Amino acid sequence: MLVVMQPRASEEQIRAVCQKIESLGYRAHPIPGAKHTAIAITGNTGEVESGALEEMPGVQETVRVTKPYKLVSRIAKRENTVISFPGSIATIGGSEFTVIAGPCAIESREQAFAIAECVQRAGVQFFRGGAYKPRTSPYSFQGLGEDGLRILAEVRRHFGLLIVTEAMDTESLDLVEECADVIQIGARNMQNFSLLKRAGRARKPVLLKRGMSATLEEFLMAAEYLMSEGNHNVILCERGVRTFSDHTRNTLDLAVVPAVQRLSHLPILVDPSHGTGQRSKVTPLARAAAAVGADGLMVEVHHRPGQALSDGMQSLYPQQFEDLMTQVRQIAAIVGRTMPAAAQSSGLPRTEAVVTL
Repeated sequence: MLVVMQPRASEEQIRAVCQKIESLGYRAHPIPGAKHTAIAITGNTGEVESGALEEMPGVQETVRVTKPYKLVSRIAKRENTVISFPGSIATIGGSEFTVIAGPCAIESREQAFAIAECVQRAGVQFFRGGAYKPRTSPYSFQGLGEDGLRILAEVRRHFGLLIVTEAMDTESLDLVEECADVIQIGARNMQNFSLLKRAGRARKPVLLKRGMSATLEEFLMAAEYLMSEGNHNVILCERGVRTFSDHTRNTLDLAVVPAVQRLSHLPILVDPSHGTGQRSKVTPLARAAAAVGADGLMVEVHHRPGQALSDGMQSLYPQQFEDLMTQVRQIAAIVGRTMPAAAQSSGLPRTEAVVTL
């Protein structure tokens, strides 16, 4: 059930309703909105008696929620969630189209700084890079760990970029929370419920990637785990699912973007790098993601992808990424989105983006 407060309900009235809900043995989750505060009720195994709540001062109505997810739904919050960051003008959600870019994995300080300079010049405000890398093979590069986090902290100080990096488990999440501006939960961990609960208690926004075989409902229920622990700054990310197709690494499900936006107030990004696994397909699918109404992109970039220790085949060269940003900026304007302007062109020779696969 959801308790919708009146537009002018006071903090004291909201607090009183929360206390009443908890006195009944349930959990209360206030969700502030632009006009109303909604209070979601969880912990109930059956119907909640609404009469006692509807009569309380400041209450406008009670609404029965039929979906298994409550906090992520548009019933709980009608307007889109917009996530802001202290000390930065960057946002995720709302009218701004966000691009998160950087290498799949942090390999060295020199590599991270070279790529950070490229993406910053292109107008990006968020730098992605993995310090911890869950890999299919135990013999593949697993990341630099704490050394990688230290390099990411240097990138933030030097370039002023906000950091997005993945936590693999509850042990690494403590360190990631200290370093990152956004904690990433990868596709393999989308249903790692102990990790989701811990991330839900974190003080930082969480970017949740869709699992490789997850349905829309499973995706939203994973986000519900995060929000049920008190973290309402959740960002969804479509990164492709497993199908019978073999012409790409995964099948990028762009139809999930409007489906999510119909059901949920949370922002949703698209990762065309993992969604395709092929450099030549990243830019076309990035354009499509912007056109379909996604709130942003997550793109892998590497200055020497042929030497990358992780996912080089799907990483764009710097010039290719600058071209992608130019094209996406034009599409974003058409669909009513804004993007930060790019700095002056790098002047990289066009041949630097031509490689033999």
